[in-house]
Amino acid sequence: MRMTSQIGRLSSALALTLALTLAPGAQAKKKDKDAEASHEVPYASTYKAYPGRPTALVGATLYDGRGGRIDNGTLLFAEGKVVAVGASDLAIPEGYDRIDGTGKFVTPGVIDAHSHLGDYASPGVDANSDGNEATAPTTPDVWAEHSVWPQDPGFSRALANGGVTSLLILPGSANLMGGRSVMLKNVPAITVQQMKFPGAPYSLKMACGENPKRVYGSRGMKPSTRMGNFAVNRQTWIDAKAYMEGDHEKRDLAKETLEGVLKGEILVQNHCYRAEEMALVLDMAKEAGYKVTTFHHAVESYKIADMLREADVCSAVWADWYGFKMEAYDGIPENAALIAKEGACVVIHSDDQNGIQRLNQAAAKAQASGRRMGIDIPDAQVISWFTYNAAKAAGISDQTGSLEEGKMADVVLWNGDPLSVYTRPEKVWVDGAMLFDATNPRMRPVSDFELGQPGEGDVK
Repeated sequence: MRMTSQIGRLSSALALTLALTLAPGAQAKKKDKDAEASHEVPYASTYKAYPGRPTALVGATLYDGRGGRIDNGTLLFAEGKVVAVGASDLAIPEGYDRIDGTGKFVTPGVIDAHSHLGDYASPGVDANSDGNEATAPTTPDVWAEHSVWPQDPGFSRALANGGVTSLLILPGSANLMGGRSVMLKNVPAITVQQMKFPGAPYSLKMACGENPKRVYGSRGMKPSTRMGNFAVNRQTWIDAKAYMEGDHEKRDLAKETLEGVLKGEILVQNHCYRAEEMALVLDMAKEAGYKVTTFHHAVESYKIADMLREADVCSAVWADWYGFKMEAYDGIPENAALIAKEGACVVIHSDDQNGIQRLNQAAAKAQASGRRMGIDIPDAQVISWFTYNAAKAAGISDQTGSLEEGKMADVVLWNGDPLSVYTRPEKVWVDGAMLFDATNPRMRPVSDFELGQPGEGDVK
């Protein structure tokens, strides 16, 4: 893992040192204030963007992530932000590095709205299996960030092979309520706080269907059926509302998370396959007083796409995963296209350490499946399935996911059409810092874990 100066990373430690020099009275007041704030963000992001240079990408085909396309376009970014997006006649200020993109394509950075990198790290051994606290049907008290291993080789592979600049790390799906997610910027780092996406909301990972009833029913405990799933969920929400209306004299980490959901501060990412279950979950959300942000996997969303559109719920789906368990048997490759046809939000996600490296190709497969049945989704819209819509599903679309003035300069320069199987990222920028360059061996990030062991050959 190639690291630049850590001076910027030490700002929080410096702040703590300065705090210790405060007068005793000021220290006491600060402690009180910190104690109040700790309920909100006890593990704050210390992310600092790597330094970049003012850059002009010229001559490429630009997809802005919001359905727009500019041929022979120009993209300007500096100080970590998009400065301007326009045609070839857009003026380039002095001091910008000019990169010729003729014959190439530019998109926003790819975003995976469903990843387990870091929590189910490579190599896939029991020692690295930290993504699911499968010890109780509901564990909203656990946080995915407390399991993330920043040296997971999957991060650098996703950056270099898939152009992934941000990713939502979710707990697994053994539990009805699996815990809090964490949104990460895909940058080399030593600690998870250094990767945490600044200002991103938390999400609660929920799951319905086969997984919870199989895991806990096999232990002779509730839930062992789908009706048991809903009974446990409903009672948990009732208890959470009672906690929210109480005096909070005794902290409860699980109920704090659920209170955040009920207040609209924490999003809900719900693993769910079947259409009738998604409809039931929407009813349960109304009963309890929360909103589902995204249904994940959602292989039957095509059956209720109009309902999902009206509820403003995204579907994070695969292109063609099918039949690997009973609730996946009505999965069809036209799912994404049919959802899009109804005007609902489509997201292409991975849920896989290999799939995250080719989300663009998965989107192209889903587009092709729709085209074969007469649904022609424009390329510019398909790009949004793994950029802007993914950002919307994760609650960060105000900061990234599209090439718009003032947004983070998370950018991919592709060596060809990003919806082609032959295309790879040529250069990737995160907050305006170039972190991958296929043409420069020095700009190919690799995890320390992949550098090899003594006796395995030269490490360069």
